[in-house]
Amino acid sequence: MRYAEIILTAALAAVGAVASPVAVIEERQSGTVAVDLSKTFQTIDGFGFSLAFQRANLITNMSDKQKQRELLDLLFNRTTGAGFSIIRNGIGSSPDSSSDHMNTFAPKNPGGPKAATNYQWDGKDSGQLWVSQEAVNTYGVRNIYADAWSAPGYMKTNGNEANGGSICGVTGATCSSGDWRQAYADYLVAYVNFYKAAGVNVTHLGFLNEPEYSAGYASMRSSGAQAADFIKVLYPTLQAANLTDQVGIVCCDSEGWGNQVQMTSAIKSANAESMLKTITSHTYTGGPSGAMNTRLPVWLSEQCDLNGGWSTSWYSNGGAGDGLTWANNVYSAVVSNNVSGFVFWYGVQWPNPNTNEKLIKVDNKTNTYEVAKRLWAFANWSRYVRPGAVRVNTSGAPSGVKTAAFKNVDGSIAVVAISSSASAVAVSIKISGATPAAVEAYVSDNSHNCEKTAATLAADGTISGSVAGRSITTFFIP
Repeated sequence: MRYAEIILTAALAAVGAVASPVAVIEERQSGTVAVDLSKTFQTIDGFGFSLAFQRANLITNMSDKQKQRELLDLLFNRTTGAGFSIIRNGIGSSPDSSSDHMNTFAPKNPGGPKAATNYQWDGKDSGQLWVSQEAVNTYGVRNIYADAWSAPGYMKTNGNEANGGSICGVTGATCSSGDWRQAYADYLVAYVNFYKAAGVNVTHLGFLNEPEYSAGYASMRSSGAQAADFIKVLYPTLQAANLTDQVGIVCCDSEGWGNQVQMTSAIKSANAESMLKTITSHTYTGGPSGAMNTRLPVWLSEQCDLNGGWSTSWYSNGGAGDGLTWANNVYSAVVSNNVSGFVFWYGVQWPNPNTNEKLIKVDNKTNTYEVAKRLWAFANWSRYVRPGAVRVNTSGAPSGVKTAAFKNVDGSIAVVAISSSASAVAVSIKISGATPAAVEAYVSDNSHNCEKTAATLAADGTISGSVAGRSITTFFIP
């Protein structure tokens, strides 16, 4: 019988209970995790989700205002929810106002690229503006990423917002109607200004989404050289509007990491990298395979499980939708590939399609919702690893446990531990470069949703606790 079992046996005996070792969750051999604050890596921008394709309306149109607040809390509250710190909004390009389209605020061709555009801003942006206002004003979110899947169709080589096509005027894309690069740049700047007038600062501005893919919905093709060509128009347009202190350009939300590597290389060759704020990539045709060759922060700006039935499970034999799987996906991106921002696909989505592309399934007809355990996997990261945090070195984790550590701007420290073992693992944490005065621990697993768990602090500053089997546990030092 180990020491912990002796103590528990004595405690139970004191209240008339009978204890036996089989009633105690077995803990594997403990290990000491060394955190070195002097060895630093990338700065973290945050964790988030998208509200594109009118998904924000699932929140804004919730007639039960208590349920509406519950949804906002689940996404943004740092005590009861995930504490997300990034929103990715879609900049519309479609003249079709029906559901599942991102509506343009310039639906009519003005007659040419130099003609004055008649902007028709509705003050709603498919619900995205209101949710963004709530996120900023109520929950303190500061990273608002606005991304266009396409330019309006009349600005493109194929005359359609869908099915690919390129911006008229970029290298190799000549149109009889003329060069629309400046008109598209003005369009994007107008969007930023509409949000600014409503009290929301767009901080990251994208003009492409999966530029190697032609989809039957909003989509636009671009090579790296063409992207650089447009960046050289968009950047001075932001400068002229006095917006460069507020918002930076991001590129290029490639469908997969490999294509983004190629596009980034082409942008660098064209001397346009200095005009960007962030490099962004998706994972559908290939995930990260080493740090991106850039001096800029890199975001995984869209990732999800598009296959399989809707699942709310934490662990189901390592399923692609499992909460534990997503805890590990974030670890792989942040620790193994130096990613600074991680953005899941949909925060909310209606019941169909029946996939795991959303964190919360919302049914406006019945005013009901269902939360996937994936959300709580993100909570263990996003609540405690805040924008501006710097990743620091960890070593010495026990077998079956992966660790990562971060120092926040306010001096607090978060140590994230993920266990792949079936049983609990005792851990000790020693921090070099700081003396903890207190510690808290939070666990997500099959039976807990980022809930407080036991952790102790010794006089010498050593933190002791347990990482539950198949869990993510965050030790937070205020």
